[in-house]
Amino acid sequence: MAEVGDTMQKIQTLGVHHITLTGADRQSSIDFWEGVLGMPFIFDQPNLDDPDEGHLYFDPGDGRLITIFTNETRKRVHNRTPMDPGCVHHLAFEVDRAMFDQIPERLEARGIGHSGVKDRGFMHSIYFKDPLGQLIELACYTFIPPRGSSHAEVMLEAHKLRVAAGDDHIQRQHLADAVVKIMEQGQASLSEDRGAKNPY
Repeated sequence: MAEVGDTMQKIQTLGVHHITLTGADRQSSIDFWEGVLGMPFIFDQPNLDDPDEGHLYFDPGDGRLITIFTNETRKRVHNRTPMDPGCVHHLAFEVDRAMFDQIPERLEARGIGHSGVKDRGFMHSIYFKDPLGQLIELACYTFIPPRGSSHAEVMLEAHKLRVAAGDDHIQRQHLADAVVKIMEQGQASLSEDRGAKNPY
């Protein structure tokens, strides 16, 4: 047997391929994932491991997949799904600012209770339960990453700035300064001194 570390290598992921949830009946699943969250229903086939179940595929907006196992004998429940260790606590989906501002009204029009807007510093969030009790978060970032970079890159730099400042959590200042740092690292300038100036 080889020594640990001699032949051990990472398995590198490239992103979320899909997330599969156990749903109730087919129509309830379509009505929620497409009819509430607007995810196009793009693929439908049996569950290849259980012929008594359907397997519905939805596009959450980025070309990845949310899939639902359905069974016409399963009924909707409204209790919160388990939060034991190893269980899924919640699923979060990104929306833009214009849509985010409409979410409370659109949920309330259906009689769906929600958390109200939560300011998380780097994002705003609203939480509510799907028809089976799974907690759903709709989130909107409070910053735009520089072109060619990602939200994750900005978050990493903001985290470093937060830790250096001794702050408890990421705040708007950390994000703004992280964006400046990424811009300066990614785009050269003819200026020898790129520090802040006051031309007034």
